[in-house]
Amino acid sequence: MKKTVVIDVVGLSANLVGEHTPFLQQYVKKRNLASIAPMLPAVTTAVQSTYLTGKEPSEHGIVGNGWYDHTDAEIKFWKQSNKLVLAEKIWDEAKKADPSFTCSNMFWWYNMYTNADYGVTPRPNYLADGRKMPDCYSYPAELRDTLQEKLGQFPLFQFWGPGANIKSSKWIADASVITDGLYNPTLTLIYLPHLDYCLQKSGPDFSQMSKELNEIDELLKGLVNYYEQKNAEIIILSEYGITPVNKPVHLNRIFRQNGLLQIRVERGLELLDAGASKAFVVADHQVAHVYINDPVVKEQVKEILEQTSGVALVLDEDGKKQYGIDHERAGDFVVVAQPESWFTYYFWLDDAKAPDYARCVDIHKKPGYDPVEMFMSSKPRAAYKLLRKKAGFRYVMDVIPLDAMLIKGSHGSINTPVEFHPVLITDERLNKENLQATEVYKVIRKALNL
Repeated sequence: MKKTVVIDVVGLSANLVGEHTPFLQQYVKKRNLASIAPMLPAVTTAVQSTYLTGKEPSEHGIVGNGWYDHTDAEIKFWKQSNKLVLAEKIWDEAKKADPSFTCSNMFWWYNMYTNADYGVTPRPNYLADGRKMPDCYSYPAELRDTLQEKLGQFPLFQFWGPGANIKSSKWIADASVITDGLYNPTLTLIYLPHLDYCLQKSGPDFSQMSKELNEIDELLKGLVNYYEQKNAEIIILSEYGITPVNKPVHLNRIFRQNGLLQIRVERGLELLDAGASKAFVVADHQVAHVYINDPVVKEQVKEILEQTSGVALVLDEDGKKQYGIDHERAGDFVVVAQPESWFTYYFWLDDAKAPDYARCVDIHKKPGYDPVEMFMSSKPRAAYKLLRKKAGFRYVMDVIPLDAMLIKGSHGSINTPVEFHPVLITDERLNKENLQATEVYKVIRKALNL
């Protein structure tokens, strides 16, 4: 098979390729570029699973970055076991065709307990005293130690949160090159998240984005030069483009005002009790899953959703089938935002009663995605908390604001202008300029000569 590398530049769309990305601008002129029609949902874990299986969420089961677990009666986000992906991956097919085939997965999601050969993924250490220490998980296990010995500790706090910057993407790129040198895998999957963060914070505003674009462009240049010397087939792609937004929609607050949510109060703070609620919303960027525990309220819920400003689509069973998201993990309704809107997870009506995790970076406790985690409410407060940490005192890093209006860019919707569509760049000649997400699998397959 042909040695192949797939570089996922998150948030890259055609409108970003230009004067601020000089390497990529010249690179594209000599290659083939296609846009990829946004799939539902156009979010990281679902799109990556579609690229790697060639299937829609209705088959592979990844209906979002998180969903409601009916058995545990819990909302779970950012789980990591590859067993959650219920369809055969490209490396499964390749191994059947050629037992010598190997795959390196560098930070694509669901990267634990997989039958790929090599991989690294974020995995903090959660200590008994409540501290969260930066770390990563690898297979083989010793690969983590080798990489951190050469590159330093994985920069978890630059991978997500207020400190997110190019350092995490640079670490992943360097780790990918080292792993390639150690094992020479047939297929390498590389995840570069840098643009995702700044685009959600500022939107596609070049006055604020030029430095960020140049940083990812330089990183791409180094990776491409390395893999060209290895005579590898190179595919550069993205999962989604990020569109400007200015309207957060608080569906859970609306449900609460209509008597559908069950709220628990602990230590004077409010918590969403999903299992006891008549209906609730799991928000994920511009897509939301609406779960109904009491069938009596189903028509009421549908009417509320259809009357809510900022909602573009309310998909029932037939609608979910039409868009390839009819899986048991999906909500009773799947809701898509209008282009300028996005969905928050917020359920409290008074910020003084917001749960303690609301002001922290806590991707596992929050019952929905929270992009406001990329902002900091007070740098002096954060500095004080860090001093307490260094001094060995207990602390809570509660420095995240509760202002959803801070977010200027989002994704997830299928109704986006073509200039914001994700892209695919390859040496291979493509039969068309606009691909479906399920067709990316075939492009990777062809590059491998599989």
